[in-house]
Amino acid sequence: MLDRDGEDLLRQLAPRVLGALVRRYGHFDTAEDAVQEALLAAARQWPADGVPDNPRSWLITVASRRLTDLLRAEQARRRREDTVAAWPVPEPAPPVATDDSLVLLFLCCHPSLSPASQIALTLRAVGGLSTAEVARAFLVPEDTMTRRITRAKKTIRDSGVPFRMPPPEQRADRLAAVLHVLYLIFNEGYVGTSGPSLQRVELSAEAIRLTRLLYRLLPDDTEVAGLLALMLLTDARRAARTAPDGTPVPMAEQDRRLWNHEQIAEGVVLVSAALPRGPAGPYQIQAAIAAVHDEAERAGDTDWRQIMLLYEVLLGLRDNPVVALNHAVAVAMVHGPRAGLDLLEPLGKDDRLTAGHRWHTARAHLLELAGEPDAAHAAYLAAAARTTSLPQQRYLHARAARLARK
Repeated sequence: MLDRDGEDLLRQLAPRVLGALVRRYGHFDTAEDAVQEALLAAARQWPADGVPDNPRSWLITVASRRLTDLLRAEQARRRREDTVAAWPVPEPAPPVATDDSLVLLFLCCHPSLSPASQIALTLRAVGGLSTAEVARAFLVPEDTMTRRITRAKKTIRDSGVPFRMPPPEQRADRLAAVLHVLYLIFNEGYVGTSGPSLQRVELSAEAIRLTRLLYRLLPDDTEVAGLLALMLLTDARRAARTAPDGTPVPMAEQDRRLWNHEQIAEGVVLVSAALPRGPAGPYQIQAAIAAVHDEAERAGDTDWRQIMLLYEVLLGLRDNPVVALNHAVAVAMVHGPRAGLDLLEPLGKDDRLTAGHRWHTARAHLLELAGEPDAAHAAYLAAAARTTSLPQQRYLHARAARLARK
């Protein structure tokens, strides 16, 4: 079996090999299958034979041969074996300087795909995760995920989209889709929306790895830098976010000695360099908010006024109910819980918020701060009834029970 370094190498090379095949031969869906088989061949052979001098070229050669076999089989089924049989087997590919990972990311995040399909295809094709791994990450059966990925690949194939960077007039929107997909992957890993665990580290780690790749390919894009900074600054708190039994620990109660201060330093440098270079986008502003939280040595040192002002800037960029909710909490920390509750009240008419637990949780917290334990108790129970995350349910029931005993 390959050691950890070998597995990491294959994961890093997978999107570059797939990109090279799709650019050279087309057939995205078949090329993806061929690359997976080449990766399996490497996992079997490299431990015994050693890692080749040029592992990428080795993988491209093996995948190219397998792609030829697959295409021949497909053509045979279409009664064209006589034409395809004349195809030469590709010679070992010379090293190619081009890194097609960015083009591959754009392809996987094509607007014709649903967000769920974009995420699944990105994790499979660019992240190098197996279908079973993607299925486990999203807590769905493997055959369900297989159908989802198969449909996504068919959509890409039928769209006839060429394997190249989008034209300039489409590039900004397409990059925004890529960033949004990476953000969704990170969030699903950082705060699992369902299941027995609050965090799924493998997902948030993969989102950070892919965003690092994107930042390496687009180092001058300030929103790419902002997203990477946001992920690092948020993930830095991971070790302190859960109690031994897995229930959430609010930020104000976390042991900040457990925070990853190297990640915090890296994130602060990234966002500090990005903000002065032009109009700040949503990811940069969110990263700045995370930096203010992370740089406070104690919860009581948090500069809530600066956070409140940053949320007001973010509201001007993104009219989002979750942003409005977070702004209300920041206002409460600056001007008192009643001021926050006044802002929360109209948000309670937005079904996008009240269908989940976040609005009810925020309201319960502010009611508790305002000295209304009975109302806070009811709000905590309402929040618990609206989450499918078992750790969140335990936490919310515990907060409600603590108030009931007073």
